Amino acid sequence: MIRIREDIQAGLAKDPATRSALELFLTSPGLHALWSHQVAHLLWKWGWHIPARMHSQWTRFWTGIEIHPGATIGRRVVIDHGMGVVIGETAIVGDDVLIYHGVTLGGKINDRVKRHPTIGNNVLLGAGAKIIGDIEIGDGAMIGANAVVTKNVPAGAVIVGPQIKPIN
Repeated sequence: MIRIREDIQAGLAKDPATRSALELFLTSPGLHALWSHQVAHLLWKWGWHIPARMHSQWTRFWTGIEIHPGATIGRRVVIDHGMGVVIGETAIVGDDVLIYHGVTLGGKINDRVKRHPTIGNNVLLGAGAKIIGDIEIGDGAMIGANAVVTKNVPAGAVIVGPQIKPIN
């Protein structure tokens, strides 16, 4: 369930400002939000939706990071800084993803269907990026700060700007 050592090693590898495992363990809201999400997600899968939502809201209050308990989060995900990160109910986040503050993985319809994005492995989501709708971000893609993405992004692509302009 909670992979403490693996998560701390991932955080140290992706955040050069953190000097030790103890510092990361004690001070990282992203790490705490991800660990808390694992508990809320388990409650959600057991059908205990109200306790799961209450747990996730408590975590949001303490960390500034909102992860719906229905979201699926991979291994070694790092949320750096974290304030304002929102991950919707049907979002899927792959392994080894780096998420900066202000990122939204949101929906654009109100139906009870898959309505949030799927993020591949080894993806970087820049500060303030908004990835909206049931779209896919391919493995190894990099989404620049404040980009608004509403269409699929191929593996390895670099996307910047409010109108998602590929850089090549």
